[in-house]
Amino acid sequence: MKAAYIVVFLLVLLAAEQAEIAEGVTCKPTELSSCVSAITSSTPPSKLCCSKIREQKPCLCQYLKNPKLKKFVNTPNARKVAQTCGTPFPRC
Repeated sequence: MKAAYIVVFLLVLLAAEQAEIAEGVTCKPTELSSCVSAITSSTPPSKLCCSKIREQKPCLCQYLKNPKLKKFVNTPNARKVAQTCGTPFPRC
């Protein structure tokens, strides 16, 4: 009987883990629109910008591989904004 509870508990944990993976990050470069002014000028990034950079961090390599997005994402200012937000720039 105790083993059955353990099995049910493990199944619940696995299901919860799968739900988190399924919810994951949706890579949408438009999510970084709140960072445009910080990247294109010398204004500091907003809290929203920083939260979006952290949220989209798993997508940054994908953005860097896209020629249309690379010139926006791979700039000294974009790197500075990421650093200011405490998000290390990825090495892809």
